Amino acid sequence: MSSAREAEQDERASPFERDLLPARPDGVRNRVYRLLFHHETPAERNFDLALIAAIVVSVIVVLLDSEPAVKMRWHSALVAAEWAFTIVFTIEYALRLWAVRRPLRYATSFFGVIDLLAILPSYLSLLLAGSQYLLVIRVLRLLRIFRVLKLVQYSSEAGVLITALARSRRKIFVFVCTVITIVIIFGAIMYVVEGPQHGFNSIATGMYWAVVTMATVGFGDISPATPLGRFITSILILIGYSIIAVPTGIYTAELAGALRPKRRHVRCSECGLQDHEQEAWHCRRCGHGLPPEEPSA
Repeated sequence: MSSAREAEQDERASPFERDLLPARPDGVRNRVYRLLFHHETPAERNFDLALIAAIVVSVIVVLLDSEPAVKMRWHSALVAAEWAFTIVFTIEYALRLWAVRRPLRYATSFFGVIDLLAILPSYLSLLLAGSQYLLVIRVLRLLRIFRVLKLVQYSSEAGVLITALARSRRKIFVFVCTVITIVIIFGAIMYVVEGPQHGFNSIATGMYWAVVTMATVGFGDISPATPLGRFITSILILIGYSIIAVPTGIYTAELAGALRPKRRHVRCSECGLQDHEQEAWHCRRCGHGLPPEEPSA
């Protein structure tokens, strides 16, 4: 039964998806594949839930090891636990590569890269001290919970946000270029007006100050001392407040367009109205029947 279903899945899959199908239609590799990649049976779901619990615990171990008081007392135990989780995740990663039809395709896929990054920092820590704290990237593996708990429908909602962001990329790019131009100009002006004696040692330092000021964060580590410098600072703060809502407005407009219901653009032969609901068969103004929408070329 499962072999027939997988054969049908093989026929419907794209070339890329076909490379991520099981390497064997039956046998041990197929059973391992189903355990690692499927979520239908209780055993498969229990394995995924246990894997998610292990990911959460491993991230907590890394967080605890960064606390000085906990590290002083439990460092050895936390390191042992960290390596135990790394070995388990390494074996799981190797099994995933072994079970799929094209291991390289899985290794370069989204989840394959995340699985690799979840174990890489532990091995890098043997060469670079402190890199083991990058293991918190394992939390990205929790994205699998959307598949396990049948929450895939939420990915379509995320797709709407990403689509709106992609549509607004040109406007946002122009906005970012404008901000960078303002930062460079004001950074240079403050370098000339205030100078090194007031902390503005270079134009780059002035640009850092301009970014902090325009973002209305104001760390206070560099501040103008002359009346002219303070006047320029006031102008830049007002500019920052005036443009802080620009990217939000751009993105919101694109998001509203993405969420707006699709419309039919056909002309009613009776009253001439062109805008109608997507599923409308009759004109919403006069009730006359609408002609079929011409397919786009």
